[in-house]
Amino acid sequence: MVIAGWILLGLSGSTAHAAVLPTIDQSASLLKEADSSRTQNYDRFLELLQHLDKQAAKLPPAQQEYLHYLQAWQAAYVGDYATSDRLADTVLNHSRDSVLRFKADSLVVNSLAERSRYEDAFRRLNLLLSRLHTISDPDARALALTVATLLYEESGQYDLAWNYADQLANETQQPNDWICKTGYARLVALYKAGKLDGINEKFQKGIDLCEKVGDELYANGVRLYLARVALGRGHSEEAITLLKSSYDAVERSGYSWLLSQVDALLAEAYLRTGQIALSKQSALQVVARSGGNKYSESLSTAERVLYLIAKSQGDLRAALDHHERYMASNNGWLDEVGARALAFQIVQQQLLAKKLQLDTLSKQNQILQLQRNLDKKASETSRLYILLLLTVLAFIGFWAYRIKRSQLRFMRQARRDGLTDIFNRQHFINEAEQQLQYCRKSGREACLVLIDLDHFKAVNDTYGHAVGDRVLKRAVAACQAHLRSTDIFGRLGGEEFGIVLPECTLEQVLARTERIRLAIVEVCGDAAEEICVSASFGVATTKHSGHDLRQLLIHADDALYRAKREGRNRVSVSDGRSKPQLGAVAVTTEGVQ
Repeated sequence: MVIAGWILLGLSGSTAHAAVLPTIDQSASLLKEADSSRTQNYDRFLELLQHLDKQAAKLPPAQQEYLHYLQAWQAAYVGDYATSDRLADTVLNHSRDSVLRFKADSLVVNSLAERSRYEDAFRRLNLLLSRLHTISDPDARALALTVATLLYEESGQYDLAWNYADQLANETQQPNDWICKTGYARLVALYKAGKLDGINEKFQKGIDLCEKVGDELYANGVRLYLARVALGRGHSEEAITLLKSSYDAVERSGYSWLLSQVDALLAEAYLRTGQIALSKQSALQVVARSGGNKYSESLSTAERVLYLIAKSQGDLRAALDHHERYMASNNGWLDEVGARALAFQIVQQQLLAKKLQLDTLSKQNQILQLQRNLDKKASETSRLYILLLLTVLAFIGFWAYRIKRSQLRFMRQARRDGLTDIFNRQHFINEAEQQLQYCRKSGREACLVLIDLDHFKAVNDTYGHAVGDRVLKRAVAACQAHLRSTDIFGRLGGEEFGIVLPECTLEQVLARTERIRLAIVEVCGDAAEEICVSASFGVATTKHSGHDLRQLLIHADDALYRAKREGRNRVSVSDGRSKPQLGAVAVTTEGVQ
C-alpha cells in the first residue's frame, strides 16, 4: 500500500483567486482555512494555495513556513517527492514552530515510505514518536499516529498498528475526519490479519462514517478493500459493481495510487468474468500510470493479468514479456531491501578494513623511521621492532575480535526476541521442526505447549507498556525455571509463547506445565503495584497429532482457545481430533506455512 494518499488528502482542480494583497491577519486566516479544507473541499484548498503562493514574498516568515508545509503536502500527494522533501526540509531547518516542524517530519516519514526507504522511514518514525509526548496539538498528534499506524500495518506489524489506531481513537472522541481515518486503519489491519468474520458489515459502517464527515477519499479507500473481500470470495460481479460505483469519484480525486489500485482490481475481476477487453484496458491503464514506480502491488497485478491474457490468446512473446515484468515488480521490493542491507554491511566492513590497513601502514612507517634513526643501536632497534610488530598484531587481533563480536551479536539478534531474550518466532519454528524431525526418525515422543497470558492487554492499557514488558520478562523467567536445556522456548508474538519438549510423555508434560502455570500466577510485574498475571495453556502431543509442526500448532492452538473459553488460567490438552477455529489457526500457523 502507498501511504501518502491516506494521510495527504484533498487535492483536485484549481480556481483563480482575486489578486488582492491580504493583511497579516487575513493571511493567517487563509492559511488555516486552506489547512482545514484539505479533507473537505480540495477545490477550495488548491484555490487558496495558489492565491497565497502569489503573495508568498509579502508574508511574514512564520506564515511563509506554514505555506511551505502546505505546498510540501500537496507535492507529496501528487507524487513529487523531491519537491516535497525540499519544502519540508525548509520548514524543519527554519521554522520556530515545533508543531509545524512535527507535521513536516511526519510528512518526511511518509515520503520515505513512499519510496520504499523503509529503514530510513522507521528510523525517523522512532525519533518522531519519541517526541510525541511534547506535542499537544491534536491534528499533529493524529497525523503522526496515522503515519505510524499505516507504516506498521504495511510492514505486517498488525499489533503495533492496532495499538496506534486505538491510541488515535482514544484521543479523537468527537465525530470528525480523524475518526474516519482511525476506522480505515483498523479495518485494513483486520483485513490484512485475515480476520474476516463480519467484515462486510464493518466495512459498510466505515464507509457510512467517512461519508458522514464528508471524507469521500477514505470512503473510497474502504470500498477498495470491500471489493477485495468480494473478489477473494469469488464474487467478481459484486466487486466490479462496487468499484464502478465509485470510479468517477476516485478519478476526480486525482490520487493516482488509489486509481491504480481500483483499475488493477477491476482488471482482475474482469478477467475472472471473461471480459477480456475490459480487463486488458484496465491493466494497461495501471501500467501507463505507474511511471517510474516499478515495484508496486497494482503494477504487479496488472502485469500478471496481461500475462494471463497474452498466454490465453497464444501470444507467447507478449506473455513472456509481461511475466518477466510481473516477477520483477513482485520481487523488486524484497530484492531492493536485501541488496540495501547487504550493501550497508559491505560498506561497513570495507571501512573497517581500510582503517585497519591505514593503521597498519602507519605503524610500519614508524618502525622504518625508528630503524633509520637507531641504526647504530642494533639490539635496541630489534627489540623496539618486535614490540611495535606485536602492537600491530594486537591491533589487528583487536579489530578482528570486534568484527567477530559484531557478527555474533547480529546473529544473536536475528534469532532472539529483543525483549525476553528467548527464541523469536522464526528461529523457534526452525528449531522446533528440526527437533520434531529428529524425534520422528528416532521414534520418540514430543509435545508442544502454547502459552498465552490472560488479559495482558489490560495490563498494558492500565499500567503502560514498560510495566507490561517487565511482566513479560518475569513470566518468561518463571517458565525457564522449569525447562530443560533440551527444551525449545520461543516468543510467537505479543503475549503468546511456545515450548517444544522432546522425549516427554503427555503425563510428564502436563505435570511440568502445571508447575509453570502456578509459577506464572505467583509472578508480579511490579512489587509496588502488585500486578499479577495468569496464563492459559494448550498442549498437543506427537502421539495424537503426529510430528508435523503445523498440525501440532493447529491442535495446540485449538486447545489454548478451549482453555480460554473455559475460564482461562488452566491447561487444556488436544485429543488430535477436534477442529480448530479458522481465524485462530490462520494466525498461529502463519510462520509455518
